[in-house]
Amino acid sequence: MLARVWCASLVGIDAVKVGVEVDVAGGLPAITIVGLPDTAVQESRERVKAAIKNSGFAFPVRKIIINLAPADLRKDGPSFDLPISVGILTASEQVDAHLLGDYLFLGELSLDGSLRPVAGVLPIAAKAQQLRIKGLVVPADNAQEAAVVKGLAVYGFKHLSDVADFLCQPENYQPVTYQPPKKDDLSPIFPLDLKDVKGQTHARRALEIAASGGHNLILVGPPGSGKTMLAKRLPGILPPLSFSEALEVSQIHSVAGLLKNRGSLIQDRPFRSPHHSASGPSLVGGGSYPKPGEISLSHHGILFLDELTEFKRNVLEFLRQPLEDGYVSISRTRQSVTFPAQFTLVASTNPCPCGYFGDPIQRCTCSPRQREQYWAKLSGPLMDRIDLQVAVNRLKPEEMTQQVTGEGSDSIRERVKLARDRAHHRFKEDASVSCNAQMQTSHLRRFCALDDGSRNLLEGAIRKLGLSARAMDRVLKVSRTIADLADDDTVKSYHVAEAIQYRTIDRMQ
Repeated sequence: MLARVWCASLVGIDAVKVGVEVDVAGGLPAITIVGLPDTAVQESRERVKAAIKNSGFAFPVRKIIINLAPADLRKDGPSFDLPISVGILTASEQVDAHLLGDYLFLGELSLDGSLRPVAGVLPIAAKAQQLRIKGLVVPADNAQEAAVVKGLAVYGFKHLSDVADFLCQPENYQPVTYQPPKKDDLSPIFPLDLKDVKGQTHARRALEIAASGGHNLILVGPPGSGKTMLAKRLPGILPPLSFSEALEVSQIHSVAGLLKNRGSLIQDRPFRSPHHSASGPSLVGGGSYPKPGEISLSHHGILFLDELTEFKRNVLEFLRQPLEDGYVSISRTRQSVTFPAQFTLVASTNPCPCGYFGDPIQRCTCSPRQREQYWAKLSGPLMDRIDLQVAVNRLKPEEMTQQVTGEGSDSIRERVKLARDRAHHRFKEDASVSCNAQMQTSHLRRFCALDDGSRNLLEGAIRKLGLSARAMDRVLKVSRTIADLADDDTVKSYHVAEAIQYRTIDRMQ
């Protein structure tokens, strides 16, 4: 007998519907899986056989052929265990087949028949809803993740025998209802507060601008000046994710297998901080079957690169295209995928190898040649893409010992939210732009028109600092954000003047 069960496979963060065709026929007992299965799918033969027997069913002692269609799509991972088992039980007439066309089945099987959670359930659930599939049958531990998608009946089970009973008596089961976390159960996501930072008024202002406009930021200063402390407090002043943004972020983390550690739907903006020994593929994503890297896991959040100049130059160059386009394309022999990567880059570094160039107290021991080689690790095109370049100076003794705290993150977050709301209203007719940092040339002409005084000021800065056309656009974007924070509809000369201040360490040596 022939049975067809529907499953899905992932290509990047996109799901593709896969048909699992099972034929139980006469011949010598054997199980053959065709349709480009990887090693994990091939190994499912033994897991499925043991799970069916240990769940109280009879495993057919016949020739079994399993086809995964379409045949030209590579299938990987253990999520095919459940649909293969259901197909064998249906083809051997041990369960009813009338529901198979309405549902997608996903899950890994243990040898005793219990269901284990799998990665990538959320994007598959979203695809199932788009295809108007009635429901999804998944392991119980994945049920809340899939139930985030509205308009899809999700059933979560702990054992293969429960799935078989559902297929025979569906009226005895109710779909899972998504249960958002209660506010009382939520601990502070980012407990670090800017009120802990003493002094550093200029850097705190830069953080507020970066959060308001989604601008890239680099902090340059001697050791112990508070660069990392400032950067780690940036997530605390970012506005919350919208539902659509949260769904995008959660899908990426689901594909990477990280969602099980963060609940069914990620509510907070990601903050990723890879070590400076990270490789290019770990940063942008990769592998024989590409998976998301750190920049995609930072989507709609922060990618923090501490000690930027310690990263290999070729690794940093991988950032250039994602910073400009908001996505990363990875091509491999077997497949090509595209991952979203709209992130805010925040970096910190010392001004020289010893760390004390320009410090008023500690004398720098580096030669001009050493400083030149140190900054040569950061290419001009990469620095052009960093909107805010801020010098963080050593605190004065009276600032270090003062007891008065600075302004807290809560009040700054409110100003940031108001500035973002102004930007959202401005770009309401263009869904591709959500913050000022994402503006294109047409938006700059429309929303960043300059008067004669502002234009002359900007032209002088271009000549003196040697700014490129891209860097000039970044200055205009920052000026627009500063105007939003001041609740101004137009960009004025003092907004441009402040934005220019944040380019003063361009090509620093």
